[in-house]
Amino acid sequence: MRLAVFGVGGVGGYFGGRLAESGKWVGFVARGPHLQALRRDGLKVESAAGDFQVRPAAADDDPAAIGPVDVVLLAVKAWQVTDAARAMGPLLGPRTIVLPIQNGVEAADQVDGILGPGRALPGLCRLVSYVVGPGHIRHAGVDPLLEFGERDGRRTERVLALQAFLEKVRGFSVSVPDDIEAAIWEKFLFIAPVGAVGAATRKPFGVIRRVAEARALLEAAIREVAALARARGVRIRADAVERTLAYFDGLPEDGNASMQRDILEGRPSELDDQTGAVVRLARAAGVPVPVNESLYRALLPAELQARGRLPE
Repeated sequence: MRLAVFGVGGVGGYFGGRLAESGKWVGFVARGPHLQALRRDGLKVESAAGDFQVRPAAADDDPAAIGPVDVVLLAVKAWQVTDAARAMGPLLGPRTIVLPIQNGVEAADQVDGILGPGRALPGLCRLVSYVVGPGHIRHAGVDPLLEFGERDGRRTERVLALQAFLEKVRGFSVSVPDDIEAAIWEKFLFIAPVGAVGAATRKPFGVIRRVAEARALLEAAIREVAALARARGVRIRADAVERTLAYFDGLPEDGNASMQRDILEGRPSELDDQTGAVVRLARAAGVPVPVNESLYRALLPAELQARGRLPE
């Protein structure tokens, strides 16, 4: 199998690096100083599971230079998904799988809306990682996991083939849940509220846990997202909220979410695709989400400023 990683940030860099380390053919679609570092020095990954450095089979800002592959691991930020889908044509053959693994709940629909029904294989990932500098990724926490599956839960030929292929790669585990939509939303229960509360409080996980009022704010935001999922017919587990809180309580004291880091460092973030999506989808479903709406309103000025759209 030939793979392309579209977006070589903390997520794409880690999983793409592990694939290359295992001897798989991997092409990286990157740009700017990151691309220059990949070409010059390869990709360096620091990880509790073992540091390593690899040189990708190909690295370019033009997908045509990589050519058709069997799988595109789509790891750009959520707000970049539609532009990436429009640009990845040269990577696609008749049966190429596009596996979106960014935060949010809409990426697979966006990919299929541009590339045609069934092109995307809905997926998600779990890990805490980020870019230290050009060509340099740090895996900072959480046992890395890739999950994917067909929308209807069938164990199709492409799902089984991809699962068998990825299970041979060291450095992360692979899972094919019975209900990938529920799995994606159960991650969303965590990532959207944690990112928003972290950005609003400007504090890491440990502080939010220790300050009762902050933890209560987080729990309220999580419960709103769970209510929204159920209103949309998503079959999240009955104890999904409790599982999410228990997972949060086990994370590193100094951990934070990528949306929080982006907002606090003045970069464009996934606010509109996480908390903004909660607000937008809740309005469409007629579900009240006052906590998430307040968090969105509080964080929006920083987002507009980062994008150069702050009103004069």
